[in-house]
Amino acid sequence: NLAKPTSDKLKQVAEKHMKPMPAFHQSFQVSALTLLRRQMFIIGRNKPYIFGRALMITVMGLLYATTFYQFDPKEIQVVMGIIFAGTLFLSLGQASQLPTSIAAREIFYKQRGANFFRTASYVVANSVSQLPLCITETLIFGTLVYWMCGFVSEILEFLLFLMVLFMTNFGLGSFFFVLTAAAPDINIATPISMASTLIFIIFAGFIITESQIPGYFIWLYWITPVSWTLRALAIIEYRSAALDVCVYDGIDYCTTEGTTMGKYYLQLFDIKSEKIWIFYCVIYMAVFYVTCMTLGYLALEYKRYETPENVGVSTKKTEEDDAYRLASTPTSNASKSLTASEVVVDVSARNSTFTPVTVAFKNLRYSVPKPSNPKESIELLKGISGFALPGKMTALMGASGAGKTTLMDVIAHRKTGGTISGQILLNGYEANELAIRRCTGYCEQMDIHSEASTIREALTFSAFLRQDSSVPDSAKYDSVEECLTLLDMHDIADQIIRGSSTEQMKRLTIGVELAAQPSVLFLDEPTSGLDARSAKVIMDGVRKVADSGRTIVCTIHQPSSEVFFLFDSLLLLKRGGETVFFGDLGHKCKHLVNYFEALPGISPLPSKYNPATWMLECIGAGVSNNSADAMDFVSTFEASEQKKKLDRALSQEGIGLPSSDIPELLFAKKRAAASMTQMHFLVKRFLDMYWRSPTYNLTRVGMSVFLALLFGVTFTQAEYETYQGLNSGMGMLFMSTLFNGMISFQCVLSVASADRPAFYRERASQTYNAFWYFVGSTVVEIPYVFGGTLVYTAIFFPLVQFTGFYTFVMYWINTSLLILMLTYMGQMFVYLLPSEEVAGIIGILVNSVFFLFMGFSPPANLIPSGYKWLYTITPQRFSLAILGALVFADCPDEPVYDEETKTWSGVGSELGCQPLENAPVATGAVTVKQFTEDVFGMKHDEIWTNFVVTIAFIVVFRLIALLGLRFVNSQKR
Repeated sequence: NLAKPTSDKLKQVAEKHMKPMPAFHQSFQVSALTLLRRQMFIIGRNKPYIFGRALMITVMGLLYATTFYQFDPKEIQVVMGIIFAGTLFLSLGQASQLPTSIAAREIFYKQRGANFFRTASYVVANSVSQLPLCITETLIFGTLVYWMCGFVSEILEFLLFLMVLFMTNFGLGSFFFVLTAAAPDINIATPISMASTLIFIIFAGFIITESQIPGYFIWLYWITPVSWTLRALAIIEYRSAALDVCVYDGIDYCTTEGTTMGKYYLQLFDIKSEKIWIFYCVIYMAVFYVTCMTLGYLALEYKRYETPENVGVSTKKTEEDDAYRLASTPTSNASKSLTASEVVVDVSARNSTFTPVTVAFKNLRYSVPKPSNPKESIELLKGISGFALPGKMTALMGASGAGKTTLMDVIAHRKTGGTISGQILLNGYEANELAIRRCTGYCEQMDIHSEASTIREALTFSAFLRQDSSVPDSAKYDSVEECLTLLDMHDIADQIIRGSSTEQMKRLTIGVELAAQPSVLFLDEPTSGLDARSAKVIMDGVRKVADSGRTIVCTIHQPSSEVFFLFDSLLLLKRGGETVFFGDLGHKCKHLVNYFEALPGISPLPSKYNPATWMLECIGAGVSNNSADAMDFVSTFEASEQKKKLDRALSQEGIGLPSSDIPELLFAKKRAAASMTQMHFLVKRFLDMYWRSPTYNLTRVGMSVFLALLFGVTFTQAEYETYQGLNSGMGMLFMSTLFNGMISFQCVLSVASADRPAFYRERASQTYNAFWYFVGSTVVEIPYVFGGTLVYTAIFFPLVQFTGFYTFVMYWINTSLLILMLTYMGQMFVYLLPSEEVAGIIGILVNSVFFLFMGFSPPANLIPSGYKWLYTITPQRFSLAILGALVFADCPDEPVYDEETKTWSGVGSELGCQPLENAPVATGAVTVKQFTEDVFGMKHDEIWTNFVVTIAFIVVFRLIALLGLRFVNSQKR
């Protein structure tokens, strides 16, 4: 029995004399401090995020403070509005960290699996690292709002105000931490966070007071942390010495209402007036924080989402279930797997669809600004010259930091910054950017693809969009099959890319470039992350591609002997970007070995030793070296016969000079494929991506159903003819508008961000026009948005007692346009800004401003004149105005009020024609329509104008997104 020791005596001896290996090498405290230090470094280095948060807090603090500047305490709705809005903004801004936290979770899984640290240490460190930002945000925002809005001028109340705000901010931060620990991915975490936020808002006690909440939902009021904060901050204000008095502003509340002024106004919002509730709030938030952190710990410790997500798309019927199933790649010893020698593709037999190209470069120099002093520059490449011939494989090698990838990026025109000088030539002619991008393929070290496609689809996409339109479709399909065979990918051809292994992704990266049938193929570390067999299979395939007449330029780091012998020539660089060797390698690197062995002080190549390893050791780039410091390899090469051969070659026609026999490489079109072909493949890829991303679209539909049911059950017995009911109904429209749009806005950020790197890679090779990518991302959203919104409206509309088919259709179309507008706004931010995290922060900032000026809180008629322009340009307010006018301002024939008899005549059946009941005396006798139009600015005769403006905003957002795709590149090389 292998599960038991062979000898109990030996086991006892071992236990007595051998020290057991601890599960963790650091104690809990040391581990937590180490993790805290790392987390603080990460936060400190994320300057765009810190700057974005600081900007958001300061701008919104000033905006809230000036909008509600020096409020009147008797306007309880305004006071509660600023407390409510400020609390939500400060606390729910923590949601912007969801994408980053979920991305960091993958690293946690890996390190926790190797017992780097305890889960508890990670949780504590993560929590403590949020304290500096939390405290700073609370101080800035809380101070601006408290003193400028006119809360009571008492230091004790001010400190209590800050303490409650901080605990709410910190506590809700822990709530979002639980989501990042427990949710499978960002596409599920985001809508759950939005749904939770909606519950916090509806049941906070502001939009619906405690007495109006249905009994079956009252428990939500008592567990919602925002309701505790709202209650505590209101008590701090109204039970202060300045307001908890009998006589205020000439009114004796003790006589008229039987209580103090402060208690009277608290009662209007069903808020408990005892000061002990402030203490209860502190206790509740502390318990809420500890509970959330405990749940986060349990989720990280016992639930991990590490299962591969890759699936296969079946193209034939089988006896198995038709659902997606996991696909696997055969191992190297599988009976059907190909070995390196078995991968035989008759590349040369295919009809040539490319022009052989010689790549030459003379005296290339590349410099970048010095980080410590941008006015000075660092030269990374120092006068590099060389060439690569058709049918040959040229290796770029050297130590780490020698400039191998930098040189290849410069030659391939992939650098986005720095200063470049020197010549790059194609067949002896000066190379232009279009020629370089059209005739070359570039395999990046990072394997970036549109992950919802299958491997076959990715190859087909590349073949049809990057091979010339004159090439027959049958030849393009043949090239796809050739790549699948060449790289041993037939068994995984119909596997979805998402979740593929490193080795599979590397093969796909090379295959995508080979499918384009380029004249020149650049490969950056094509064997990184691969085992010896896989590396040999791939490089054998590349060798066959070179034998077909293509030019191969490849950076490679310490290849095996078998792989190194496949190369024809070598450009060797030393650290600092200078040439050590250039020339033919010869059979089994004979020329290279002879060159170095002829140098004084260089030890001969040992028998059966890898020439690549020996060469790097000679110049000081290997593991061990004793001669590199004593010899100037750069000067030696400059004076060598190899350098003279290089100079002679660069003076030949067709290499370094134009030749009358070889025409200049010119392209009539910027891109190979026709516009309709680009549109077809991009729209198809987007449709496939959305169909294969159920967590995105099904989650959005599920959230729409949840919102519809929540609002419907809450407002199913609402009396919209009353003052309170109409305000609650308007709040319902406001919240449904806000959250339907924001869920789509937040969800689309991760989807658009995930596909953006693939767009950058494909744009760099002129695969397609950015316009057709824009068309694909535009069209794909429309059916999902209109379909999901139809489900939402069908549930929501009748439950909240709205009636009329025409109104239903208009409500559906308007809500669809609103969601479409917010979705396109999210895409716009992703295309314009450097990262998803920054896009999320700026999105929260912009939308927070828009939500403040949508015309609900404050109402349109109470917005300060200095901010009317913000109300005018707020996109969402036009959609909200349409919804409000459709259901509350529809009254073709308005009734007439008789001042003498105090009665109405000619009251129609429409809701908008009904007299408003229980209205304050100052409001007077008005109908639902009049109140809706006068207070909230939602006029029925402006419905079609608002539709036009909404569509105009959609068009503007799409045009800006198109400009972002065309001119903004956040990928820095």
